[in-house]
Amino acid sequence: MKEGSGPVILRACRGEAEYPALVDIWRSAVRATHDFLDGSDFTRIESRLASDYFPAVTLTVAEKDGKPAGFAGVHGDSLEMLFVSDAVRGQGIGTALLSEVIAYQGVSKVDVNEQNRGAYGFYVSRGFVRVGRSELDADSRPYPTLHMELSTNR
Repeated sequence: MKEGSGPVILRACRGEAEYPALVDIWRSAVRATHDFLDGSDFTRIESRLASDYFPAVTLTVAEKDGKPAGFAGVHGDSLEMLFVSDAVRGQGIGTALLSEVIAYQGVSKVDVNEQNRGAYGFYVSRGFVRVGRSELDADSRPYPTLHMELSTNR
């Protein structure tokens, strides 16, 4: 059986014990999609995922073939993170997670690194429109951020 051939199951995160698997997914996804990210920033963000970032959001996990394959983190009406393991990218997991958090958690906003053209295209193709831009990211680092909102004309 090829990897990723089973159905996608969406569920709530099972708590801190699952954080290492989510960090692995983050690492895989960021290495595949964030070639603009400085190595020291990669290390800094990775070191804060389990301690700071995961506890601050509601985490939804996408499970495929019995193991986590992607996750989304929501705070209020904002999608704060959505990452899919590179091994199963392009198989609809990101779309399933996004649809879930829009439908059941009221997500209507997302910020995207300007250099991450793939993510920007992903959100545009799913009904988000650019409503603003910041020269720095939320940590005041030199990663321009595009602010997006779900279009009311979907």
